[in-house]
Amino acid sequence: MINDVYCQIGLVMLIGLSAKNGILIVQFAEELRERGMSVVEAAIEAARIRLRPIVMTSLAFILGVMPLALASGAGREARHSVGTTVAGGMIASTILNLAFIPVLYVVIKSIGRKREASREAPRG
Repeated sequence: MINDVYCQIGLVMLIGLSAKNGILIVQFAEELRERGMSVVEAAIEAARIRLRPIVMTSLAFILGVMPLALASGAGREARHSVGTTVAGGMIASTILNLAFIPVLYVVIKSIGRKREASREAPRG
């Protein structure tokens, strides 16, 4: 695939949509943490609960750009470049978001708790 201007525009759009999906998981995990769940439980529950909305949004978006990916006629190359970039990227980002965002949430929260504990511990 050629990395042209259309592909780059598709990548910028893809970054925004992927970030939105990640933010949804983290935001919901934070709400569950405020309700008293542990970090791991909150991450798993947030990913489970947000699974359907994220998959539905991603699937609707992928199906929406399929006409671009399968375009023919005048301007086919430009449409094909945007369509394939965004459709393939959205499939990959959805899978990666659902797999890695909860794990990264737990890792980062654990590191933060360790730092807070070391700051509060008396130094002697």
